[in-house]
Amino acid sequence: MTQFFWGNSSSSMQTEGGWNEGGKSLSVYDIVEPAEHRSDWHFANDNYHSFDEDFDLMKDLGMNMYRFQVSWSRCVKDGDGEFNEEGLAFYDRLIDGLLKRNIIPMICMYHFDMPLHLAEAYNGFLSKDVTEAFIRFGKKIIDRYSDRVKYWITFNEQNLYHNPYAYKIAGSENCEKNTDTLYQIFHNVMYAHCAICDYLHENSDAKIGGMLAYSEVYPATCKPLDILCARKHDEFMNLTLLDAFAHGHYSEEMMHYVETHRIDMKATEEELEVIRHHKEDYICFSYYCSTTVNSDKIPEGTVPNEYLMYGGQDNPYLETTEWNWQIDPLGFRDVINKIYKRTGLPVFPIENGIGVQEEWDGEHEIQDDYRIAYHREHIKEMFNAMHEDGIPVLGYLGWGLIDILSSQGDMRKRYGVVYVNRTNHDLRDMKRVPKKSYHWLKKVIESDGEEM
Repeated sequence: MTQFFWGNSSSSMQTEGGWNEGGKSLSVYDIVEPAEHRSDWHFANDNYHSFDEDFDLMKDLGMNMYRFQVSWSRCVKDGDGEFNEEGLAFYDRLIDGLLKRNIIPMICMYHFDMPLHLAEAYNGFLSKDVTEAFIRFGKKIIDRYSDRVKYWITFNEQNLYHNPYAYKIAGSENCEKNTDTLYQIFHNVMYAHCAICDYLHENSDAKIGGMLAYSEVYPATCKPLDILCARKHDEFMNLTLLDAFAHGHYSEEMMHYVETHRIDMKATEEELEVIRHHKEDYICFSYYCSTTVNSDKIPEGTVPNEYLMYGGQDNPYLETTEWNWQIDPLGFRDVINKIYKRTGLPVFPIENGIGVQEEWDGEHEIQDDYRIAYHREHIKEMFNAMHEDGIPVLGYLGWGLIDILSSQGDMRKRYGVVYVNRTNHDLRDMKRVPKKSYHWLKKVIESDGEEM
């Protein structure tokens, strides 16, 4: 029987701290100023100094996989300079700490934290030079760690480089923002991903796959134009990447749009050949919520990548979190189906969870029944996709299951089954405190999902 992976996912800037230690150079996150509901990124969970405690908790939970990120800025001076041995050695220790506990490491190479120098001097992934610098970094960490790390992804949530959020996460905020530059970023990132896939397969027996942030987007009504907009959003934001991952080309519909609208992707024949040639072993995705799209709100001539910016609308049939994320386990099942049916590759959900404001009183266990309900229903629908729909699913990794800073740097938004005793502006004692959901998840993993 193939091993099923139960585990946790995180990123470097949301966990590590040590922002100016061990030869690390600055990333775009390191200069972000704190605000009322935002911490700086300097300390995070202090995993740079003390990851062992969190690994012991993962082991106690029965987890057999941890997806973490290797920081480009920690490993390469300014992103394109000399390799930093002290930074590389940190990840040696981290990987060895996982393996000692029989937890399989999974590396993510990039999670939005562009080296500051590359953002300021070159506009990040809009630049071909930065794209090549990232490939150089990726090859180095494959050479360094692939003897021990057998599961990889390159870019966290790669389809986010195909909507206007791309400028921020690609380190390209100072460029002219238009459809051409958006598609250039999207293509450069895909090319870098495929080049690294090739290198990993040529130089190791490890496996690698692309990753999407896949939120189900329904038509707001049964009006045909709403249905068309929902379909085109999916085609341009998700399915065209799945085609490139699995079949070596962008979707025909998207490329027809590029041609007829004279979009300049600056894609060279050599880069397109790398995309055609590369191979994937699985498709990963994050899933948290769903929404709907209302065509009446979308201005005429809007590129499909931006439909949701204008047409996004809450679904009246779903519960909504305090962060206005709508809880939809059936959407999770549908996304698993869509990925497999478009690609034919094993599917791997590597981020799932619910962010909630929580406070620990210093004595009593946090009774997070809402988190238990969220994970239970999503795991059930994942099993339905596997056992009723016949989809090969590799595992289930929750997001930030030991509390971490949110993607906006807000410690109020907690995903964990373990509480970390700090706030946005007070580090307190950083004590790790299991919540009610911790004990529930431990039983789920021990029973391989039989007890929920």
